[in-house]
Amino acid sequence: FHSHLSHTKSSTMKTVAAVSIILPSVLAFAPSATFVRQTTSLSVGSDPNVYLGGNDWQSDTEKMGSTDTGDYYPEGYDPNQVAFTEGMGGSQAMLGGNRDGPELPGMENLGADALMVGGIEQATDIPAGMDFTPDPFPDGSYEMSVAASSEGAELPIYVNSMCMTFEDYFAAFSSDSHPSFSVSPSTGRLDRRGGEPTELIVFCAPGGQAGTFEGDLVLNLPEDGSKMCYKITAKAY
Repeated sequence: FHSHLSHTKSSTMKTVAAVSIILPSVLAFAPSATFVRQTTSLSVGSDPNVYLGGNDWQSDTEKMGSTDTGDYYPEGYDPNQVAFTEGMGGSQAMLGGNRDGPELPGMENLGADALMVGGIEQATDIPAGMDFTPDPFPDGSYEMSVAASSEGAELPIYVNSMCMTFEDYFAAFSSDSHPSFSVSPSTGRLDRRGGEPTELIVFCAPGGQAGTFEGDLVLNLPEDGSKMCYKITAKAY
């Protein structure tokens, strides 16, 4: 009996020792309480303070639109003055339609008493002392015929500017040109490069004198710091 009891105790102790060794290993794979997700149930269906159908608030006017309010409306200004048909014709309708509409406060008389200050002014006279010496190589040459006994003849010249902007010009014949030559207009503004050519009229009045007359037409462009020159030859018969 004692031998059997001793064998039983020995087996029990071995079992306890084995469990003691295995248990820490098993617990190492058990989920920690820190990472356990807690599930909570919330019921709002019976709460009278919770609205599940959205917000039913409306503005005082009970219609769609912004509830923002401007700083102020000027006295006497009616924001509803424009008729509901305004703008129905589109932007093209404004080309031949009525452009009248409600004036903005303070702009009812805009432009009626406007005062122009500055702006672009075009010279009408050649500045005194301007030099009209031609370049050695002219930009073009022209010939014309005129009866010596006539009052004179005209020759149109078309000048194409090479400047990037509009340029004022001053035109005249050089001092060594034949006195029968003149040009009109003597002042004006050239279109920019690629624009419309400028027409100048050269006039030759022989005054009864026959022969071959020569002149150098010079166009000074002071703003560009350049000039354009044309050789004119007139044969009076």
